[in-house]
Amino acid sequence: MNQLAQTFKALADPTRLKIIYVLSKSSLCVCDIANLLDMTQSAISHHLRLLRNLRLVKFKKEGKTVIYSLDDDHVLQLFKQGLDHVKHD
Repeated sequence: MNQLAQTFKALADPTRLKIIYVLSKSSLCVCDIANLLDMTQSAISHHLRLLRNLRLVKFKKEGKTVIYSLDDDHVLQLFKQGLDHVKHD
């Protein structure tokens, strides 16, 4: 239950939700995420570290570039279901 609470706590942050959203569209490096969200790479890296520790995002290295993506389909489903819930009238 504690890990689930930590996951929902992480997803309660609008910036982290934006990161989940952009990564749901395509895998990206920190610099691309920072540009899309108009934030510093340092701030994005901080959020990605937390999301990575909770296994919400993963990364792979392509040469010197680190590419982030959603960890698995469960993350996308959790995001979509939450979005559907708040959109429902």
